[in-house]
Amino acid sequence: MDFIKKKHQIEIQKSKAQGTGAEKLDLTAWFSKGFGLLMLIAVFLNFFKGNSSGLNINIINMLLFAFSLILYPNLHSFSQAISSSIASSSGIMIQFPLYAGIMGVMKYSGLTMVFTNFFIQISNQDTFPLFAMLSAGIVNFFVPSGGGQWAVQGPVLVEAAQQLHVSIPKTIMALAYGDELTNMLQPFWALPLLGISKLKAKEILPYSSIILLIGLLIYGMALYFY
Repeated sequence: MDFIKKKHQIEIQKSKAQGTGAEKLDLTAWFSKGFGLLMLIAVFLNFFKGNSSGLNINIINMLLFAFSLILYPNLHSFSQAISSSIASSSGIMIQFPLYAGIMGVMKYSGLTMVFTNFFIQISNQDTFPLFAMLSAGIVNFFVPSGGGQWAVQGPVLVEAAQQLHVSIPKTIMALAYGDELTNMLQPFWALPLLGISKLKAKEILPYSSIILLIGLLIYGMALYFY
């Protein structure tokens, strides 16, 4: 056992020396344990403030997630264990709950409204569809679910379009374009395919980034001139 532990420590040290900034962070113990501890604190605060109706499936999942992060040496070890047990769906089971949490923060903190209102204030009748697309693209990084983004951002954009006398169908398409474009820079939509093909998100980003730039040009011209 000591030999295995020493071998594991040597591998981590080599990975830290050769890895990038993000990869080095995956190998540090404090990052994963700190994140797991924050999750536990959130659960306990939820109980103490009386915001929870009791122990439900969401609370159980969060507790299991938190304890896993705390008990494993680092994120690298945790992800290796997950990949070896549920290889084809590991990305979905780990990242989707995090995306849902980010969406909740964006929705209930009002950050989505801040982003959207900023672009509304600096736009006019001609440029509003362009800024609607840009704001949707930014919000999509934090709320990668199309339905969730529409629920959060859609009513605000539609109301602004009515005030500026801009076509509502055009505004809705602008939101959809922004959502589609920045999908090329975040792996939410590709997680099932990445799990099957054994690829990493960074391996498809160069190709999807080119699609983003081409799409931005085409959609931008269509929204402004038509």
